[in-house]
Amino acid sequence: MNIATKIGMMLDSLVAGSVELAKNIVFALIAYFIGKYLIKLLCRLVKKVMERREVDITVANFINNLVKIILQITLFICIIGILGVKTTSLMALIASTGFGIGLALSGTLQNFANGILLLLFKPYKVGDYIETQGVGGTVKAVHIFHTILITTDNKTIYVPNGSMNGSVMTNFSQEETRRIDLTIGIDYGEDFSNVKSIINRIISAENRILHTPEALVEITQFADSSVNVLIRFWVKSSDYWSVYYKMNDSIYATFNANNINFPYPQLTVHQG
Repeated sequence: MNIATKIGMMLDSLVAGSVELAKNIVFALIAYFIGKYLIKLLCRLVKKVMERREVDITVANFINNLVKIILQITLFICIIGILGVKTTSLMALIASTGFGIGLALSGTLQNFANGILLLLFKPYKVGDYIETQGVGGTVKAVHIFHTILITTDNKTIYVPNGSMNGSVMTNFSQEETRRIDLTIGIDYGEDFSNVKSIINRIISAENRILHTPEALVEITQFADSSVNVLIRFWVKSSDYWSVYYKMNDSIYATFNANNINFPYPQLTVHQG
């Protein structure tokens, strides 16, 4: 076999390989776009099914994200197979390096496992206001690896699910009612029975304050410059802050209208 024949055979092989590769790339691109469309369609279908069955939104978001990731991994393996890579070899490679990957992603896997636990025990749900790890915010979503919080000043915080289960967390929205505690100072010499009567009238005028448990108005401390009065009453959790600020405004305005003085730090000096 002369050199020209060998070159011809090499060119034929190269052309055939290029044509085969080009065909595989075209099929892979078609599979990618079709797969991407199907994934979007299936995720939408799963979301509608869960909405129809009134599945908790926290669980629904978690499942939807999990289904999306599984389908994307499946699509990736299919595309690799179309391009000519043996999927059995790929799976064997993944299996052989699984231990190392598991060690490298131990934190991520822990977040995933804790995400499952959060869904099972439901210490919070979407819409709850919680505080944990020194941060607080309203739960926007619970993903498979992290929980998204929106702060009161509209910042987005991503908290790993692993730390959510491993630390103290306060849920301010889980119970239907909350107690508001206010402490106000009045001058020494003020008629406390009159002050108490005025505060009770303010409480009675606010219809968002619950009648049960009964509101409490009592002297709590004799401070250096004031007699401190403790006011306790219960409201619905959703009304907490609006009632809190409204009561402060009402007490301030009513005390001024009734000439009840608010104390300020002062020092009395007696000369002999």
